[in-house]
Amino acid sequence: MISIPHKTKQFLVLLVKILIVGGAFYFIYNQLANNDKLDWAQFISIFNKNKSVTGVGFLLLLSVLNRYFEILKWQNLASFIKPITVREATKQVLAALTAGIFTPNGVGEYAGKALYYEKNETKQVIFLNLICNGIQMVLTIIIGLFGLLYYNALYNVITTKTVGFIFLALLIIVALIFSIKKITIKGYSIEKLIRKINEIPKRIHQKNIFLGICRYLVFSHQYYFLFIAFDVDLPYLTLMSAVTSVYFLASSLPTFQFLDFAVKGSVAIYFFGILGVNEWVIIFVSTLMWFLNVVIPVIFGSFYVLNFKTSRNTTNQI
Repeated sequence: MISIPHKTKQFLVLLVKILIVGGAFYFIYNQLANNDKLDWAQFISIFNKNKSVTGVGFLLLLSVLNRYFEILKWQNLASFIKPITVREATKQVLAALTAGIFTPNGVGEYAGKALYYEKNETKQVIFLNLICNGIQMVLTIIIGLFGLLYYNALYNVITTKTVGFIFLALLIIVALIFSIKKITIKGYSIEKLIRKINEIPKRIHQKNIFLGICRYLVFSHQYYFLFIAFDVDLPYLTLMSAVTSVYFLASSLPTFQFLDFAVKGSVAIYFFGILGVNEWVIIFVSTLMWFLNVVIPVIFGSFYVLNFKTSRNTTNQI
């Protein structure tokens, strides 16, 4: 065991905090400053034409609601370990978001939340965070599939035979998963996972699903209203089917949080391009969604990271 002086340990913790926050802000600045597809002159022109305090306030409210529902989801799931307040859940969610912004698929978010709990609770925290993110992914897939089918019925992006093949492949995958659920790999199996999920009270699962639906409705409609603000005049169902399709396909691609808008923007260009929407509008809407729902929360999360004090019973040895 190597003994670390208390002051040295404090310095190392501070250094890690600064690196996390500094890295987060560097990646944010780099993406906004060096993206040559962002036509700021056209953006300012559209903004001056349609500027509205009420409209801006409404979009900001949707961003607050989006993150608030995520906070309530985590508070609900964390109650399986111990009850926490909305304030404590806010601190954990925003700090974890900041820690995970430059890790693949937000992996750092899992470690960020775990640091607020005792060491013996780490596995439970990671598992509950997996449930928290998992239900959002499931909802995105289910709603996105219906959106994609509706979009495809209008524009015939893929053939009926391909759609049938996709559903058949999904059924085969589900059947395989349940047929091999007893196979154990390094002590883990699907059967064990299902058993652990069932250990969580049904009321917590029900509330998690409800809050997940609320969150999905908020951020998908925020996307919709941003297109409306940029003078995109398309039928509600057509526009929403494109939005849900974008989220469905983009969520299946491995990415970093700080590149989230670029991934969604690339997928969105294809779907909204078919609808005749200008590319620069698509890029700006995707960037604004990223700014409103990732950048702003990360700014607040940075405060919690810098003021982080571990609750674990640790010693000055490693």
